Amino acid sequence: MIRLLLADDHALVREGLRGILAAAADIEVAAEAANGDEALALVKKQDFDLALLDLSMPGLSGLALIKRLKVEKPRLRILVLSMHGESQYAARALKAGASGYLTKDSAAAQLLGAIRKIAAGGVQISETTAAQLITTAGAGDAPPHAALSDREYEVLRQIVAGRSVTEIAAALSVSVKTVSTHKARILQKLNLAGTAELVRYAIEQGLLDERA
Repeated sequence: MIRLLLADDHALVREGLRGILAAAADIEVAAEAANGDEALALVKKQDFDLALLDLSMPGLSGLALIKRLKVEKPRLRILVLSMHGESQYAARALKAGASGYLTKDSAAAQLLGAIRKIAAGGVQISETTAAQLITTAGAGDAPPHAALSDREYEVLRQIVAGRSVTEIAAALSVSVKTVSTHKARILQKLNLAGTAELVRYAIEQGLLDERA
C-alpha cells in the first residue's frame, strides 16, 4: 500500500484527486494539507511513501517546500502536480528533490501510473524535461536564467506575470526590500535594464505560462 500525503490549497482539487485515488486499491490518502506549512508539519510527524504536491500554495511552497521536505525525510518520494507547464518548473523541481512532475491537465491514468512508478523508485519526467536537465547540467549551452537561484527564478516568474513587488512579497512571505533585492540581482545576472526587458526575455525563452 502506498501511503500518500495530498497537499493542495484548493479544497475542490483535493476532493477531485481523492476521488481518483480512491479507485486505486494500492494507494491510500493518509493525510491532507491545505498549505506548505501543514505539509511540512505532517511530514515531521508521520511517515509517507509519497507526497503529491501543488507548487503554488500559501506560505512555504514551491521549490523551497520540496527542499524542506527532503531535509526532514530524505527517503520521501515527491510528485509535483502543478498548473505550471513543465518548461517553467519541472527541471528545477527535480533538482530540488522531486521525483516527478505532472501538470493538472494530465489524465487520471497518467497520474496513477506516475504515483506507482515514483513509489517504486522511478522518475516521472517528459523527454523535454530530461533534455533540459542534461542541457543545464552541461557546459555553456544553458540559457542565462539557468544561473538564477530558485528564489530569484520564482520572483522572475511573479514579475513577468504582472504582479507588483508588494504582491510578490506577500505571496512569498518575505519583505518588499527582499523582493526588490532579488529583482535587482535578476536584472544584473540577465544583463537587462528593467521590467519591460525582463518580460521580453521571458517571452523569448518560453518562460511565460498561459495557465499561470
